[in-house]
Formats: sequence, C-alpha cells, structure tokens
Amino acid sequence: MRYDLVIFDNDGVLVDSEPISNRLLAGYLTELGHPTSYEDSLRDYMGAAMHRVHDLIQERTGRRLPEDFDDVFHGRVFAAFEQDLEPVPGVVGVLEKLAADGVPYCVASSGSHERIRVGHRKTGLDRWFDDGRIFSSEDVGRGKPAPDLFLHAAGRMGVAPEKCVVVEDSPLGVRAAVAAGMDVYGFTAMTPAARLSGATHLFATMGELADLLV
Repeated sequence: MRYDLVIFDNDGVLVDSEPISNRLLAGYLTELGHPTSYEDSLRDYMGAAMHRVHDLIQERTGRRLPEDFDDVFHGRVFAAFEQDLEPVPGVVGVLEKLAADGVPYCVASSGSHERIRVGHRKTGLDRWFDDGRIFSSEDVGRGKPAPDLFLHAAGRMGVAPEKCVVVEDSPLGVRAAVAAGMDVYGFTAMTPAARLSGATHLFATMGELADLLV
C-alpha cells in the first residue's frame, strides 16, 4: 500500500446521497425565489459546505436565505435519506479490503456530523466508521475547497499529508485535496472527468478504486 491513510469524502463516495440532496436543494431554493435546477445545484454546490449556499445566494442576489434554512433543508434531506439512501455500489468491498489489510481510513465531509451519522446508520456504514474516523467541515473554519478539513483529518489520524490519498467526486473536493498536498482519486460516476482534471487518478467504479489503492 503506497499510502498510510485513505480519506473518503462522504456524499457521493460512501453514500449515494448527491441525487437526493441536490434535487431537494434545487427545489427549496426555487421555492424561496432563487430559481435553481438540479444541474445548477450539482454545478454550484456539490461537495460544498452549507455556508457556500448562503454565500453564493447573497453574492448573486443581495438577499440572505432565511435563518432556519439549514434546519428546514436538513429536515427534508434526512426524511428522504430514511426512504431512499443506499451505499455507493461496491464501497463496502473497498472498506472490507482496507480493514482486512490494516490500512487506516477515515471520512472527511462537507456535511455536518449529524448528516454523516444519519446516512451511515441508514446504509449500515456506521459499522465501518466510529467517532474517531469521522471529520466534518463543522470541525474547521473553512470548508472545501480550502484544505483545512483534509489537513485536520490527517493531523487527527497522525499521518503526514503527503502520505494520504483522498477519494473525492466533486471539483471542490479535488481542489481541497490538491491544496492540502495530498494525492486525490476522482470518482467520475456523477461528475464528468473533465471537471476532476486536477485529480491524480480518475476511476468510474469502486472496483477500479480497490485496484488503485493496492
């Protein structure tokens, strides 16, 4: 194994949540008078912490989102997760292999701790991620594309950045990993390869990832 730590993004990499959350985000923003398509949401917000939604809306319109925006949005997302969320196909096999080989891994997500845990409980991934392996943008001052979250995760796991590889599916996440001085493997299941052009390697299935990690 060429790395001492594998850092997984969560949404779209561990749990198949991006279609659910971006559909709901687009709908809610449109409902509030900020017309947003599903494709717009993927382009602008996929992989981002919630503060990016607030920042972009205010920058573009001069208007602030409601104070309860995050609570309402997360309530809708969590309800949908309970109905529809599944693990990304093949990711359990990757986790099994890492665990069997004794390779350290963790998750570093733009989502809140609550969002990560709700998704992991629903999909059964909670068996692979105890509290010591879960890191959220809530833990740092700036979310992706800043490198802070990945550097925080590496530091807490006791691994130098150059010994880490990040598994990401968003342009913002790839930029954050590169800024952190880490290799990054870009997952192209939902994101066109051209938008992940800064990645060290690209892969389309979790079977390919398992081969890349050995």
